[in-house]
Amino acid sequence: MINLIPLLIIIPLLGLIIGLLVSSSSEKYIGWVALIITTTHIILTPIFIVYWLLIGNINIKEIVLYHSNDYEFFIDFYFDHVTAVYLFTGSLLTFMVTVYSKYYLHSEKGYKRFFNSMLLFFTGYNIVVLSGNFETMFIGWEILGISSFLLIAFYRDRYLPIKNAMKVFSVYRIGDVGLILTMWLSHHLWHENVTFAKLKNLDIVIEHLETHTILGISISLFIVLAAVVKSAQLPFSSWLARAMEGPSPSSAIFYGSLSVHMGAFLLIRTFPFWENQISVRILVGSIGLMTAFVTNYIARVQPSIKGQIAYSSASQIGLIFLEIALGLEYFALFHFMGNAFLRTYQLLISPSSVAYLIKEQFYTYNEEKIEKEKSAFMKKIGYSFYVLSIKEWYLDYFMYRFLWKPLKWIGKKLKFIGNPYILLLLLVVYIISRVLLHNKISFVPIIEAQLPLIFSIFGFVFVLRSFSERYNAFLAWGLIIMSHLWIDLSVSFNQYFTFEHTLIYLSGILISGFIGFICLFNLSRKKENLDLAHFYGYAENHKVTNFFFLVACLGVSGFPITTAFLGKDLVFTHIQETQFLLTFLTSVSFVVDGIATIKIYSRLFLGEYKRQ
Repeated sequence: MINLIPLLIIIPLLGLIIGLLVSSSSEKYIGWVALIITTTHIILTPIFIVYWLLIGNINIKEIVLYHSNDYEFFIDFYFDHVTAVYLFTGSLLTFMVTVYSKYYLHSEKGYKRFFNSMLLFFTGYNIVVLSGNFETMFIGWEILGISSFLLIAFYRDRYLPIKNAMKVFSVYRIGDVGLILTMWLSHHLWHENVTFAKLKNLDIVIEHLETHTILGISISLFIVLAAVVKSAQLPFSSWLARAMEGPSPSSAIFYGSLSVHMGAFLLIRTFPFWENQISVRILVGSIGLMTAFVTNYIARVQPSIKGQIAYSSASQIGLIFLEIALGLEYFALFHFMGNAFLRTYQLLISPSSVAYLIKEQFYTYNEEKIEKEKSAFMKKIGYSFYVLSIKEWYLDYFMYRFLWKPLKWIGKKLKFIGNPYILLLLLVVYIISRVLLHNKISFVPIIEAQLPLIFSIFGFVFVLRSFSERYNAFLAWGLIIMSHLWIDLSVSFNQYFTFEHTLIYLSGILISGFIGFICLFNLSRKKENLDLAHFYGYAENHKVTNFFFLVACLGVSGFPITTAFLGKDLVFTHIQETQFLLTFLTSVSFVVDGIATIKIYSRLFLGEYKRQ
């Protein structure tokens, strides 16, 4: 029975594969496949929950993907009360929304895309909920990110959904790196891929943290970063309202109920690790309390009902964060279930609610009362909060002003990097450095000590230049590939990072990069415009090319479909805990790399198609 637990992941994945093979015109079969898959899942889930109640917590080391003397990457599943609550809630809500969507999206042009994206999301959700270590969780974490992007951009011929999908994905990348850095420092603390079951052993945790206090706090802070981003807490709250651009069913199940609670899940799952770190608990509680306060006011002035529900959900999750920080784990789980079911219900009936509220406001408007209230002093203070809330407390402005704009500005200043002669020179330098390193030819010791940092700067420069490129898709794509080459080279100076590790990492990158170049060449051969200044919507007329280029983008970004996913973990594992600047440059490069990659895809394949 224990060995059947992976079925909860395999079933939705099987549904996704079948859905991809079914013709887009066969709406009836697409809907029935999704319904059968979710029905099977909701039947199996209570069975496994009852089995868990009978035998206790379950930990399964399922598959070892890679093993060396100093490193082991394995898939691990864990089933406890937290898993049971999230699994049951997710399964039931997905089933209900599938039934609803089967009729709600009838005759919609993207009917097949919706259900495939939903099953992809559900696969990722189950992986996260059942994960027994950070590495397994990260696989599901990445799947949640890309499926969210696809669902927000569901109406891909419209500008606003595409723009907001890019915004959400950009913020998600920050959370992804938070989890990557958590894994990086955890390897140095535990010298293994620690399981969540082991984290529950208080004696072992205290023993490790007593001698590595700073390391333990750093891990906790990165966990908090990943959780705050994923659950739309301050200062990242604004992405949740932007995510509501997708269809109402996807808004209901993902951003109202399930995906947005993944940050809370991460905090609950890792609570035994940071529960004795008072400063971290104060931080989590403070963030939750401030988010509840700010988003409550923002929700009250939203012009759309989806925006109101989004910020109301973020406010409640802020309270869940506070409950977790106070150690009220069971109360937080109960609160999660209540919030998830309520937001799903609200979003699914939102059209009816809008009609009712309009009617109520029309018949109950009282101008004299409003004028009287305006004279009150407290009302004037309220107006100040009103103006701030209308501006969403400038959350989007500060995010752009202090995060994305500086990166774009630096990238534009690096325009000379696009010169073919400079690119050729840097490629020659890379090849020479790689040959010397492979043959173990020593550099001057003082210079060799600085080379990892210098090479990581080159990787950072390449990806920034790609991020700001707006004219040549071939150049932007090539710069991303070169960035990965230099990042790998920067880590290769670690004596334990072997040529085998390089092959694992770069094989996935180069294969995906080659597929991407073929797709771009195919578009150019058909005389399509390949600058990145506009959205061209080639997905409509080049469906096969669209599919393969999206796969290439995912492969280059380290999505768990190529060895590059394992390679990224190997890269961070072999960066020393004292190499802070190297870690910073590498992690920021991975953030910008994913955004730049999806930007190329969005510009070329999303938007309204117009023959040039």
